[in-house]
Amino acid sequence: MPAVVNREECVSCGTCVEECPENAITMDDEEIAVVNVDKCTECGSCVEACPSEAISIE
Repeated sequence: MPAVVNREECVSCGTCVEECPENAITMDDEEIAVVNVDKCTECGSCVEACPSEAISIE
C-alpha cells in the first residue's frame, strides 16, 4: 500500500514533498499533502520526515 496522509494531522509544512525521492507527493489547493499512488514506492522517507506524524504506510 502506498503512503497515506491524515488530512487532519497535516500541518502543511511541505517536508514530505522535499524528502520524497520519487516526487510522489504534492500539496493540494488547501496546502495538504497528497500522495500519487502510481509514483509511491513505499520507501518510508515521508513517514520519517513528517514532523506531525500525519503520514503512514498501511
